[in-house]
Amino acid sequence: MALLTCKNLNVGYDGKIVASNINFSIEKGNYLCVIGENGSGKSTLMKTVLGLIPPSSGEITFSNSFSRKQIGYLPQQNAIQRTFPASVREIVLSGCLNHMHFPYFYKKEDKEKAAFNIERLGITHLATKCYRELSGGQQQRVLLARALCSASSMLLLDEPVTGLDPDATESMYEIVRKLNQEGMAIMMISHDLEQVDKYASHILKIGKEVTFSNARDYR
Repeated sequence: MALLTCKNLNVGYDGKIVASNINFSIEKGNYLCVIGENGSGKSTLMKTVLGLIPPSSGEITFSNSFSRKQIGYLPQQNAIQRTFPASVREIVLSGCLNHMHFPYFYKKEDKEKAAFNIERLGITHLATKCYRELSGGQQQRVLLARALCSASSMLLLDEPVTGLDPDATESMYEIVRKLNQEGMAIMMISHDLEQVDKYASHILKIGKEVTFSNARDYR
């Protein structure tokens, strides 16, 4: 059963549609890669799925046992975010805020979840370090651990290896692959067609025409 389904979806911003007639679904354990030229609407689609931007038209539906609050999101970083003056533990723990209601305070289980995901991403030795002192690859692991504090069964990743060196890039892909093998559904925007071919179970190509296909058929 699909966790989420997009039907006849048009997405855009400031009254301008940038991608139209988008139809796809994601099931538990799927690895969906979103590809297309720069400016084609990939990030806009992802933000629309997350509810950060309203759809221009069409439908986004979720299964009865799933909701947006159960999605983990790893956006592209900007220069200001890379210099954020907080500890690794604080940043990862903030991923639990997605499930909270005002007034916000962390419970024991939130701290345990953060500690679990810090260990899961192999960054326990960095827990007390300041985020802005980390390498790009380490920062991405921290942000992925944060996203996992929100995720129950789906992660949305917007070009997660941008700016990383080859070793950090390969490490990030392997981490995401392992999470997918453990049952996490992945929706990832990527320009790395070699890695898309290697890992994807499904491909959504956005352009003048939008196509959604099983990766075996795409190959």
